[in-house]
Amino acid sequence: MTAILLALTSHDDLGGLRPTGFYVPEAAHPWRIFRSAGFDVDLVSVAGGRPPIDGLDDGDATQVQFLDAMADRLASTPRSTDVDAVGYDAILFVGGHGAMWDFPDDAALARLGRDIYEAGGVVAAVCHGPAALVNLTLSDGSHLVDGREVSAFTNAEEEAVGLTGAVPFLLQTALEERGAKHVGAENFTSQVSSAQRLVTGQNPASAVGVAEEVVRLLSTVHR
Repeated sequence: MTAILLALTSHDDLGGLRPTGFYVPEAAHPWRIFRSAGFDVDLVSVAGGRPPIDGLDDGDATQVQFLDAMADRLASTPRSTDVDAVGYDAILFVGGHGAMWDFPDDAALARLGRDIYEAGGVVAAVCHGPAALVNLTLSDGSHLVDGREVSAFTNAEEEAVGLTGAVPFLLQTALEERGAKHVGAENFTSQVSSAQRLVTGQNPASAVGVAEEVVRLLSTVHR
């Protein structure tokens, strides 16, 4: 059975403006797609324990089902430092503004991404989840995103939501500085990029497309 790891932020403060956390629909909708395709799904967070949530729509049945089905695991997620990549064929770095603070400099998360990728697995990220890719380097020292098409929450989208001055850096710019070829669509519309087992999505509207591409890759490469 192929297993997929969902990586969640542990940061709960959006620059002093309001609480934040991982964006629930960006975890819930991929979870549904992965489970429907027959994959096991596990969770990991930067600090362990119960990760903070953001963006919950309790009128969305999938989000409610995710929180219910994963309640025990969400109550006590393992820390990234305590998880081994062995047994996982994909990792999805889930978005939410909190990821901008704790994903980039978490060496354990970067290790998980590197080890899964170098074992032939898939690395995926959506919206602000690609913050985990900013400092993710392979064993040869190269950035995973270098020279590859990548989609993430754009500078224009950050400006549109009025948070350019709140986030610690602009994600699109940081990825481009690491050599990524950023591909963006119109604000808040779906855009998924897939390049050599690296799958990235621009925003919440891209979460389903990212998950579907991960399933496609795993079904062709690993099953």
